[in-house]
Amino acid sequence: MKQTIVYKNKNNCTIKADFYRTLKKQAPVVVYIHGGGLIWGSREDISEEMVKLFIDNGLAVFSIDYRLAPESKLSDILEDIQDALFWLESEGKKQFSIDPRRIAVVGGSAGGFLSLCTGTFKNKPRAIVSLYGYGDISVKWAINPSTFYLQKELIPRQLAFKLLSNTILTEGPIRDRYLIYLYARQQGVWIEEITGINPFTNNEALLKFCPLHNVTEEYPPTLFLHGTMDTDVPYEQSVFMRAALVKKGVYTRLITIPNGEHVFEKDFYDPIVQNALEQMIEFLQNQLG
Repeated sequence: MKQTIVYKNKNNCTIKADFYRTLKKQAPVVVYIHGGGLIWGSREDISEEMVKLFIDNGLAVFSIDYRLAPESKLSDILEDIQDALFWLESEGKKQFSIDPRRIAVVGGSAGGFLSLCTGTFKNKPRAIVSLYGYGDISVKWAINPSTFYLQKELIPRQLAFKLLSNTILTEGPIRDRYLIYLYARQQGVWIEEITGINPFTNNEALLKFCPLHNVTEEYPPTLFLHGTMDTDVPYEQSVFMRAALVKKGVYTRLITIPNGEHVFEKDFYDPIVQNALEQMIEFLQNQLG
C-alpha cells in the first residue's frame, strides 16, 4: 500500500516521500504536508485514519518530507515543496497510476501554511486544503512572544541551541525539536529563526513569504478548516486569508470547528470532526473531478 521514494537529492541531503496507492486507475493525488512549526515532523506524521479516508475515497496520497528549520530556512523549504510537486508530475506519473493534472495539496498548521504557499507558485495545484494554517507571518501573532507559550515552563536559550543539528535535517522528532519551537515562540524569535529575516528591521522582506499578500485571480480553489479555540495559530488567520481570496474572486470556503483546538482532527471520530472531514473530501472530489 505504501511506497517510499526519494524525490530530491541536494548537498548530500536525501528528501523522501511516501506514496499510498488507491485501487482507482489514473487517480487524483493529495500531496500531504506535515506540520511542526517548520522545525519538527516527518512524512510519517499523517495518521492511518487520514490516509484511509483519502484512499477509500479514490484519492492517492503523497506525503512528503522537507528540509527543517532553523538549520534550513523557509526559502529552502519552499524550494523542496516545489520540487516535490514537480517530481510528482514528471516522474510520479511514470511510477504510479496517477493523473498529474489532478493534484491537490493538503496540510495542517505549518503544513497548512506551506499548502497555502503553493497557491503562489508558478506550478500550482488544482486545489488547496489548509487545516489551521496561516497566511501571514509578518504580524504580531507570529513575530511577538506568544502569551500562550509563555504560560509554559521557560526554555533557556542554551538548551534550545544545544538541540540544533550540525547537519541538514528532513525528519525531526517532536521530543527535542518541540523545545526549539517553544523557546522561539516564547522569545518572539520564531520567524527570524525560520526565515533568517528580522521582522522588526526588515518586515517588508517577509511579505514575499506570506500567501495573504500574494493572492492573484489564478490562486487555486481553497478550503480552510480551523477551530475557534486554537491557541497556537489564531482562528483569524484562516478568516483573513479567506477574505483575501474572496476579494480576488477565488472560490473558497471556511469550515469552522466550534471550540476546536489546534490539531482538532486528533479526535478523528468526533461527529463534528467527521462532518468537517466529509466536507473536505467532497471539496477535493469536486475540484479534482
